[in-house]
Amino acid sequence: MAVDLHVHTTASDGTERPEEVVARARRLGLHGLAVTDHDTLDGVAPALAAGRALGIEVLPGVELGTRRDGREVHLLGYLMNTEEAELLDALRTFREARERRLDEMLARLAALGLPVERRQVRAEAGAGAVGRPHVARVLVKMGAAASLDEAFALYLGEGRPAYVPRLKLSPERAIGLIRRAGGVAVLAHPGLNADDALISALVDAGLQGLEAYYPEHDPAMTAHYLELCRRYRLVATGGSDFHGPEHRRHGRLAAAAAPDAVLRELKERAGRE
Repeated sequence: MAVDLHVHTTASDGTERPEEVVARARRLGLHGLAVTDHDTLDGVAPALAAGRALGIEVLPGVELGTRRDGREVHLLGYLMNTEEAELLDALRTFREARERRLDEMLARLAALGLPVERRQVRAEAGAGAVGRPHVARVLVKMGAAASLDEAFALYLGEGRPAYVPRLKLSPERAIGLIRRAGGVAVLAHPGLNADDALISALVDAGLQGLEAYYPEHDPAMTAHYLELCRRYRLVATGGSDFHGPEHRRHGRLAAAAAPDAVLRELKERAGRE
């Protein structure tokens, strides 16, 4: 059986509620999954409840965006104490920064003659953390872009006129936050934004795993990262980066699932076994 350890819900920028994602996993025959929303744990509790009801093992998780040497580095955290004060304080800071970022994006869009209202974006985000995809959906609905991809290409992507960077930690600090909360820190999709020198440095900072299985890793990349996991004694995880069935790049749950044996290894690293 397999597990998908990189899943987003409406708690951040996914389009399915945590309960819906767990039900989808059940239909696909997955043994387990991890809810790893951006900068929030809000989707964890409802996913855990759905997992208990449906017989699917759900791991608490989070995805933290960081920046090092001018490039984005994403860290996944698993099995943290979701009540740990330092982690919750950091996530609260990220959420407040997202709200300020939204105000600045809306001001830039208004200057371009695109008056998007905060209430429209909040309606797209619901109770979840707000992000650029929610703004993009409003732009599509108002006819300013034909698709989410076009909204990013014209207005919201890096270097475009309404782009505002998100508050980011260093990867070393993110690893520390995850580990001090009792969790396991894993580098997300290393084939997209990492190199071996960075991985070595992050191992020295306490990194415990690599997302070796990922939809955009080709077989050679996967083999390379599995070898690095053996070399550095890291956990080899995997996940689809699911954001909802209509998402162009990340629309298929279990697209890059990992063997379910990884669950035991993560629990051992977190001291849960």
